[in-house]
Amino acid sequence: MILPEVRDPRLVTVRRGGTLTDDHHRLLALWAADCAEHVLDLFEREAPHDRGPREAIAAVRGWVRDEVAMMASRAAGGHAMGAARPLRGAPRFAAYAAGQAACVPHVAEHDLGAAAYAIKARSAAYPQDPEAGRRERDRQRDRLPAAVRDLVLEDQARRDAICWGVFGDAVPDVP
Repeated sequence: MILPEVRDPRLVTVRRGGTLTDDHHRLLALWAADCAEHVLDLFEREAPHDRGPREAIAAVRGWVRDEVAMMASRAAGGHAMGAARPLRGAPRFAAYAAGQAACVPHVAEHDLGAAAYAIKARSAAYPQDPEAGRRERDRQRDRLPAAVRDLVLEDQARRDAICWGVFGDAVPDVP
């Protein structure tokens, strides 16, 4: 579970009663796509013929350019998450990251799902390196657009516990 019980209105679009602008929503979607794409190779090494997660990342980027409908991006996210289910470890988490990214057009708060699963993927890929996940988190933070940086960092602090503790400074356990 990566979504909070109580939604932050800053992450709810204006048309749904929140304060998130379309421009900021698109920035969150692009950032989530970047997080997922950075670990996509961990999935593709395990399932090289399954294009679902790659297509999910392409769909969210297409949504940002107004070339893909929100529901189509969300559906692509579902296919990516379906590709994850039979797998374990890093490949599974990488596919989930792509699926979460593709769902950002529907619910902006999926951005942290993409980021958290990407961190879990990197940690699982390098279990002998307890800093691997932290480096992934720091890389993600370095790539945050300035316009949404504070919002995302505050949301990471708020939702760290339901995102497996991957955004804090403690080294999280990765099943």
